[in-house]
This record gives sequence, C-alpha cells and structure tokens, in this order.
Amino acid sequence: MRRRGGHLVWMCLCVLAMADFAIGAAPRKPVAVPFGRNYVPTWAFDHIKYFNGGSEIQLLLDNYTGTGFQSKGSYLFGHFSMQIKMVPGDSAGTVTAFYLSSQNNEHDEIDFEFLGNRTGQPYILQTNVFTGGKGDREQRIYLWFDPTKAYHSYSVLWNMYQIVFFVDDVPIRVFKNSKDLGVRFPFNQPMKIYSSLWNADDWATRGGLEKTDWSKGPFVAQYKNFHVDGCESSVNAKFCATQGKRWWDQKEFQDLDAYQWRRLRWVRKKFTIYNYCTDRKRFPAMAPECKRDRDV
Repeated sequence: MRRRGGHLVWMCLCVLAMADFAIGAAPRKPVAVPFGRNYVPTWAFDHIKYFNGGSEIQLLLDNYTGTGFQSKGSYLFGHFSMQIKMVPGDSAGTVTAFYLSSQNNEHDEIDFEFLGNRTGQPYILQTNVFTGGKGDREQRIYLWFDPTKAYHSYSVLWNMYQIVFFVDDVPIRVFKNSKDLGVRFPFNQPMKIYSSLWNADDWATRGGLEKTDWSKGPFVAQYKNFHVDGCESSVNAKFCATQGKRWWDQKEFQDLDAYQWRRLRWVRKKFTIYNYCTDRKRFPAMAPECKRDRDV
C-alpha cells in the first residue's frame, strides 16, 4: 500500500511539473515605468493629460484633432507592452492604435488597432503585419471582455523566429518567420513604438457607415504601465548587438508552447470574425505563411 501511495504521489508531482512546464514559455511580467522614461508626445501635445507623476496618461480626441506618442528609441526585437482602457460609450469612428513601425518606404509594421463602436456593440481588435512595405494581413477578433471597463495588457513579443500578439498574456495571433517560404520577415529594420487616438470614421466602424458623433466627445483612452524590454538600436542598424543574450531571444520563445497554442485555438474558434488566410475572395491563393501560423 505504501508503494502504491508513493507511486500515486510521484505521479501527481509529475503531472504538476508538466503543468508548470506547459506555461514555462510565457513572457516575463512587464515592468511598469512612467510614460516619460521611454516615450514622448508626437502631436497635439495639449491633448495628452498626465496623472500620478506621469505613470498614467490620457489621450483625448475631439472634432479638432486626436493625438499620439512614440518611443524615444528604436528597437530590433524585444517585448513591448502597455495597459490601455479604451474609449467608453459611443466610440464609433474612433481608432486607438498601438503599433511598431520602421521608418523607410519598404517599412515593417506590427499593429494593434482597436475599432470603436456604437454604445452596446463590442469593440473590434484588428491586427496586421507589414513586411517590406506589404500588409494586407488583417485579422479581426472580438474581445472576451469589455475593454472600456478596466485596464488590460496588450503586448508584442518579437524575435528572429516569431511575432506574437498577446492580450492579457493570451496569445491572439502568431506570425512565424517564413523566410524559407519566400515571405519577408521583420529582422533588419529597427522600429519605434507608437500609440494614437484618432478619427477614422471613413472606415473604422461598419466600413465607414457609422460616423463619429462629436456630441459625445471628447473621447478619452487611458494608459499606464509602459513596458519596454528590447534591443535598442540606431535607425540604420541591421542586427541586434545583444543577439541571443536576452530572455525573449532564448529557445523557449522560438515557438508557442502547447498551452499557448490551445489558448490561441480558443481565441480563433470563439472570437475571430475575419482572417485574411481564409478570405478566398480577396486572396484566391492562400498566403504561404498561413499554414505555418496554424491559421487554417
């Protein structure tokens, strides 16, 4: 009986160890720093409000202008995160964006775009990846919570092997390095980090059918926990000087683990409303990266 009991305990410990291992490749917990540590306003400075010593900010959009900010540095790979509380109420026509972008004509870009909606209708989160100036890789999901009620974390993990979009540590999209399939991958153009709140009522809500109701303004998006853990590089750099030495560059971050793939499948099954990989009308031939990204 003792041997059986010991065997049972050993099995339980093994199961627990395997469970721990299954989430071992989750990104490290972001380090919250004030806005001014890594970011500066880029336009309409008077439409950015600061609170708690700059640890929280608000972006304002009215019928005169929106506003935005960008990182002081440029980065070639890393983990980037911020917490955002979206515009509440009737936000139709507004877009709150959080993205990385390089600076030249054949630019690379990694996009989160939050598309506002009429009161009571859900926000849409659109993601996109540009490589060498080519985009057209839109995916759209509903979120499993109301993003206007509380702060939620939105993060990008970017290394030589993959780009992963996270919402509250749940992977909602992966874009693998498919250079061997003839697909360009962002690896040699440092990017700045940007965020903005702006009016896009020509396309953002129901394809532009719903216009911004300026009587509901000013529209306010709130931010905090401005986390940057990246390889800071000059704009003209072609490689990361610390390649292979940072946590986000290690073997366990070359792919999602089994637990993360399950969470991603859950998002795709329950919340996806558009995926360029399955749009045969726009793209009669499926993009080669779609199978590797497990989008189909």
